[in-house]
Amino acid sequence: MTTGLKIYNTLTNKKEEFKPIDPTHITMYVCGPTVYDFAHVGNARPVVVFDTLARLLRHDYGKLTYARNITDIDDKIIEASQKSGDDISVITEKFTHHYEEDMGALNADLPDIIPKATAYVGEMIALISDLIEKGHAYEADGHVLFQVSTMDDYGELSGRTVEDLLAGARVDVASYKREAPDFVLWKPSTDAQPGWDSPWGRGRPGWHIECSAMIEKNFGNTIDIHGGGQDLIFPHHENEIAQSKCSHGGASLANYWMHNGYLTVNGEKMSKSLGNFITVHELLNEFPVRGEAIRLALLTSHYRQPADFSREGINQAEKQLWRWYKAIRDVDATRPSEAILDALRDDLNTPKAIMELNQLAKDKARAGELKASAQLLGLLMGNPLDWKSTHELKAEAGSYNLTGNDADLIVKRKEAKANKNWARADEIRDDFDGRGLKLVDHPDGTTTVEKK
Repeated sequence: MTTGLKIYNTLTNKKEEFKPIDPTHITMYVCGPTVYDFAHVGNARPVVVFDTLARLLRHDYGKLTYARNITDIDDKIIEASQKSGDDISVITEKFTHHYEEDMGALNADLPDIIPKATAYVGEMIALISDLIEKGHAYEADGHVLFQVSTMDDYGELSGRTVEDLLAGARVDVASYKREAPDFVLWKPSTDAQPGWDSPWGRGRPGWHIECSAMIEKNFGNTIDIHGGGQDLIFPHHENEIAQSKCSHGGASLANYWMHNGYLTVNGEKMSKSLGNFITVHELLNEFPVRGEAIRLALLTSHYRQPADFSREGINQAEKQLWRWYKAIRDVDATRPSEAILDALRDDLNTPKAIMELNQLAKDKARAGELKASAQLLGLLMGNPLDWKSTHELKAEAGSYNLTGNDADLIVKRKEAKANKNWARADEIRDDFDGRGLKLVDHPDGTTTVEKK
């Protein structure tokens, strides 16, 4: 079976025709979050990119098993626990919940499998033991390290050779390392740190080993597609390849490697270390329905290219969505446009797909096609009347000092009325009354605001 899907493969540095291992069942794994804080908008980019790819794969092939992990063992989590005084499990559960909720607001579906690192420690220990037995890893001072020089083709993904790494190594290499490029598979834990019993003493796994163990457990040796942000190419994905290939007799970990570009702010990568970030959680609290606009803003640039973040970009996306919502009012989705399918099959060319959506929106006779095509990109998933209400509220915001919280209250009042919770609906109305604002309900479900 072939659908004409082409993917830019980071491993070969070229666009290739997608040839799945099993055309009746596609497998994809994407690196997920380390759950110690809210996700910033840059963290959301791979979520939106690979959710869009997942929608396309399901459309074209039918069955897809999509896994995205949760890293709930990490030094950043330990540090957050020490600072807050909260137990590590409290922190990881809290931010896992927020992550899934915030990404859901961007119309990103939950993956089929969401493996957590803490549930795979046994598999990681088994994989590390296998690497030691095969001569690719060694124990030193309670640590276990992968010896990079034992692998002939290390660096095939990033283009960095062992010689390059040795030449660029700093002088102060850890005493327990045989060679500078060697990386940690297992490290010792103090009594104050989370730890598990292992053949090398009480400790915890290194970061890279978890993905190799999760893929092996859920999929076997080789998957179709492995994805993540560009910043993961080296060392994370390079080390995943090393661990898995050396354990599995040279079998590829993934046949296609896909990496999205950075989200930038004024030309610099958005990151917590630079302090130039804004969280998805913050943006979602600014005004309801913004999640879909964030998604569209992230899709307006090709996934492999850097994309600059701005609130103005999200505002423009929101206006564009409103124009499309007006075009699909009272229309059922039919089937996606072939032009949009062709654009997405060409290495997920979402900018071209969006141009095609704008063309469809001009033709009233193709409104059902517009809706189906947009939904393939995870857009136009809401109720057009809700968008009408929100945009009328936003139009009134300047005159009545309407805040994002006020708009959220209006949505909650609408839900209360639908659930016949009249007391809650009246409570919200009275809150507006107390501030000199009158809520006016219209027959089509729209609520507007007037000064009293």
